[in-house]
Amino acid sequence: MTHPEQIRVPLVDIPAQQEEIREELEPQLMDIMARAAFVGGKEVELFEQQYADFLGARHCIGSANGTDALEMALSAAGVKPGQEVIVPANTFIATVEAVLRTGARPVLADVDEEYLLLDPESVRKSITDKTAAIIPVHLFGQVAPVERLEPIAEECGAVIIEDAAQAQGATRFNKAAGTLGHLAATSFYPGKNLGAAGDAGAVTTDDDAAARHVRLLGSHGSEHKYRHEIMGRNSRLDTVQAAVLSCKLRRLAGWNELRREAAMNYQQLLADIEELRLPTSAPGNSDVWHLFVIRLANRDRVADQLHGAGVSTAVHYPVPLHQTSAWKRLDLPPVHAPIAESAAQQILSIPLYPHISLQQQQHVTRALKSALARRSN
Repeated sequence: MTHPEQIRVPLVDIPAQQEEIREELEPQLMDIMARAAFVGGKEVELFEQQYADFLGARHCIGSANGTDALEMALSAAGVKPGQEVIVPANTFIATVEAVLRTGARPVLADVDEEYLLLDPESVRKSITDKTAAIIPVHLFGQVAPVERLEPIAEECGAVIIEDAAQAQGATRFNKAAGTLGHLAATSFYPGKNLGAAGDAGAVTTDDDAAARHVRLLGSHGSEHKYRHEIMGRNSRLDTVQAAVLSCKLRRLAGWNELRREAAMNYQQLLADIEELRLPTSAPGNSDVWHLFVIRLANRDRVADQLHGAGVSTAVHYPVPLHQTSAWKRLDLPPVHAPIAESAAQQILSIPLYPHISLQQQQHVTRALKSALARRSN
């Protein structure tokens, strides 16, 4: 019998996903190698169509990574140097990097207290005559309230561009994340709900002209070799990653359902721990639980004790963007985001992934209760 102290629970278990697709994937990879078909081709076209169909989007354009996808989406939306783009203060730095790479200026808005998603009222207060875009980030597998941002965007003539990197398969009022704004960008980094075997990303949109512009940007401004319409870059989804993603996409709905079941297990297992604030889903949302993020005091001490018990944890994200050294070098106006700042001191991501077992979740619960009991003594 396995003893609790022998159980190890990773934050994510990517090898389990790879093993599940191995038998299907290996012949495809061998065929790609035999054909030396490493850039573009049928695998890329197939995945782009499959992912567009999965979301209910008209277009999916693959890219080398999620940051490029977001920058190209901003460019295709017409965001110009000197304009402003509103983003939440608690996003990953890549969201801001994409804005800066267009020459625009990022403006950080605060998040709501309950879900830590972009707060429409904070967005409204951040609007200026230079506002060109708003980027709601679908954080932790949740979907941001895009429908509440739409009237604000319309009033100031801004476009909504989703950062959907953590919400592949999530929906809000039965509409998929990645189809709620004018354009959306996603990342297929290996740890995402739909993860590649390396870096990869995509832009999704229903706008034909914007889709064509993104595709031109990612392929040196060219639809036909040596015929360049615009100055672009090299940011394409490679064939191997497309094959991996197609295999995983066929399982994504099932994997997301397993995540939901695991999240429900945690809600029941952790319900009686008064020191914890558990995550909840917003009305209208069907979240995909990219992360299970609890909030508690003395977070770092508890995380250390969980690590000692074989439980991996992480903090997404420990420092709000405006408090990082990178942001301070930009010489931008002060940021008022008290909710994001407070949450950054309390949030802790505990293990959750499709292949997590109930035994592992029970071990996480025991370890967490033990850590909290030690803290109170």
